[in-house]
Amino acid sequence: MKNPKNLCTSLSLAALLFGSAASVLAEPPHGGGEPHGGGEPRGGGAPHGAPARGEPHEGPRGYSRVSEPKGWDARPAQVDRDAYQHNFQAARSFRIGPYHRPPGWAARRWGYGQILPRAYWSSQYVIGDYWLFALEVPPAGYEWVRDGSDALLIDTNSGAILQVEYGVFA
Repeated sequence: MKNPKNLCTSLSLAALLFGSAASVLAEPPHGGGEPHGGGEPRGGGAPHGAPARGEPHEGPRGYSRVSEPKGWDARPAQVDRDAYQHNFQAARSFRIGPYHRPPGWAARRWGYGQILPRAYWSSQYVIGDYWLFALEVPPAGYEWVRDGSDALLIDTNSGAILQVEYGVFA
């Protein structure tokens, strides 16, 4: 050690810097006790092992939920089969999310008069809000179901396909 005075000054300066850095790190965050006002790191991710949670969202502004059209649940009691027995190409397509075919079944293009297997009748395939996709009101005893990009109107007793709308879903 050439100059003990320089060593003492350097140690004092290091202690001062270390002490001020520790006090800044120990200071509670500003703005309500949570960092950045949201409880999450700015990157959007949660700390390792902690569940991710986002900021509360009040929902869209100026949006009103689409209501059911008048008569949506007034299903015709009688079925005029000749009026329905068609395979149509949909006038427009809707994007609603991924489709997962029943396990063990391959893609197929269905047509009216065919019998749809019962695996396709479960609630995850039934289109309960058919009016949103420009589909007609199904008669009593019939439901619209989705198969891939198509909508099929089926008899819920036998699975017989009464009508098909190809390309309803993109």
